[in-house]
Amino acid sequence: MLEALIFVVFPFCMVFAAVSDALSMTIANRVSLLLLGVFMVVAPLTGMAWADIGMHLAAGALLLCVTFALFAFGGMGGGDAKLIAATGVWMGFGIPLMQYLLTSAAFGGFLTLAILSYRSSALSHVTSQRMFFRNLSKDAGGVPYGIALGIGGLVTYPSSPLMVWALERLAAQ
Repeated sequence: MLEALIFVVFPFCMVFAAVSDALSMTIANRVSLLLLGVFMVVAPLTGMAWADIGMHLAAGALLLCVTFALFAFGGMGGGDAKLIAATGVWMGFGIPLMQYLLTSAAFGGFLTLAILSYRSSALSHVTSQRMFFRNLSKDAGGVPYGIALGIGGLVTYPSSPLMVWALERLAAQ
């Protein structure tokens, strides 16, 4: 049961955030709260030391401070900031967090260039009435960075501490 939570909740939240941001340019607070709440329930049950749990929470708090400052200066959306922080809690300080941030930044750069190219093309005028493309075609609209954050999270999740624990536990059975 514990492994199932680890295998399902994080990936579901990443996919939901990406699709939600693409369709509505928002990431609901419940996604970040679900990630944080499930981590707080699951981490102690996996045998993670309280000091390690504290470090995971510190990673999320640090990311929230940095991304909130970026939000305050107009550099990113509030939902993106909260999603990065909640994802940081699952990754903890270390290589998985660095992989997540770098992978998300790379996908985000590609996504931004692709959307800007799409907006300046004739294709955007033809597809702008479709639900999925409506927000992507608006010249004044931002970039739904939740897509990049979701992809980055899915790509790096297998190296996160809880996923490593769950995989090792299944391999031992």
